Amino acid sequence: MATIDVYNMEREKISQMELDEDVFNVEVKPHVLHQVVVSQLLKRRSGTAAVKGRSEVKGSGAKLWRQKGTGRARVGSAASPTRRGGGVAFGPMPRKYERKVSKKVRKAALRMALSDKFRNDRLVVLDGFDLPGIKTKAFVEVMKNFEADKALIVTMGKNETLEKSARNVPRVKVLRSEGLNVYDVLNHDHLFVVENAVGTIQEALGNR
Repeated sequence: MATIDVYNMEREKISQMELDEDVFNVEVKPHVLHQVVVSQLLKRRSGTAAVKGRSEVKGSGAKLWRQKGTGRARVGSAASPTRRGGGVAFGPMPRKYERKVSKKVRKAALRMALSDKFRNDRLVVLDGFDLPGIKTKAFVEVMKNFEADKALIVTMGKNETLEKSARNVPRVKVLRSEGLNVYDVLNHDHLFVVENAVGTIQEALGNR
């Protein structure tokens, strides 16, 4: 079993805890992480971009002028893409950008992301993150204690005081354990996990 120090908010070591090596110490495969991150980012795309084709443009279907005798080129519909106000040829239409990844691969990628943070000493386990009140200044002081600028904080459940204290701090995100995902773990330099959330994460991602 891998072990990690447990700190309080003043960065004082208070104990140690064991981590499940099947979750926090697995082989990291970059291509798997890339596959899952791309899938997550594609899901965020709305896919609502749309234009009108020639069949959707409002206008008369009558021929603009006769075929012969005017000295001008032959012409068809006013909705032709070659005319001003006409439809758009091969324009974007509503679509889904989703690229599905199996649940097994997503869980494996999350284990790899957590293992990467652990091996590079970017994983910090806190005994708790209980601020005295909704104070951004107090939260920033805790981040300064750990010299963390871009950080993801994972809590066991709802922590309204922490969430509201951190919401105006740039480059910091607070997540509940059930929302833990590969992109956010990799996108932040430091990962803070409250001690009571570690067991929940290991239970959800373990191979048992």
